Amino acid sequence: MSQKPTSDAKNPYIRSYGRRWTKGLRPTRESALEEVLPQAEITLPEGDAPVDPHGFFDHPVKEVWFEIGFGNGEHVLQQAASNPDIGLIGCEPFMNGVAAICVGMREKKTRNIRLWPEDARVLMDRLAPQSLDRLFLLHPDPWPKTRHHKRRFIQTETLNSIARLLKPGAEFRMATDHPALAGWMLDKTFHHPSFKWMATCASDWRVPPADWPDTRYKQKGLKQGRPPVYLIFKRV
Repeated sequence: MSQKPTSDAKNPYIRSYGRRWTKGLRPTRESALEEVLPQAEITLPEGDAPVDPHGFFDHPVKEVWFEIGFGNGEHVLQQAASNPDIGLIGCEPFMNGVAAICVGMREKKTRNIRLWPEDARVLMDRLAPQSLDRLFLLHPDPWPKTRHHKRRFIQTETLNSIARLLKPGAEFRMATDHPALAGWMLDKTFHHPSFKWMATCASDWRVPPADWPDTRYKQKGLKQGRPPVYLIFKRV
């Protein structure tokens, strides 16, 4: 295996994700990782100057959407296929998930996805203000133990960063099937002055928007009695 987990040595943040790697990859995933990732991986220029994410793509894109923790990449792949004029950035530190999305990108010949196989916050720190048109945080690690709540991705500091990156009127979409985490994310974001919750009735957090792709993770949760909660905010 030529691709190894990257180092977290330069990451200044408390770790908000779990494992980086598991033993072995199926040959299809291994070959896709080695073929696709070198072409799709984001490389930041030296220094600390703000970077326009439109420049990550080799063709003009109308908007840039950003997904944090894409799992196996089903949501990113479906959004990319449905929106070929949008550039999508997918962040996922779990390399097996990165290998999975590389399989899908190779099969679909996807050109409008770029990958960041590291902590999303490191990339977010370099992006130019108001450079993103939509941001997704779907089913992040709930870190259910009280002593681990500081590891949850949604914190006031992270929301400050997200607010800096989103254009006025841009959507911030979240989902979780963990009730306690849903309450945490709603409370933190609702009380942040840069975001407005778009829900007006119960169906708004129980039923996803029409353009929200279905995934195997969601179906598995439903079978196990864990319906998702959908939280959609607007950058004000």
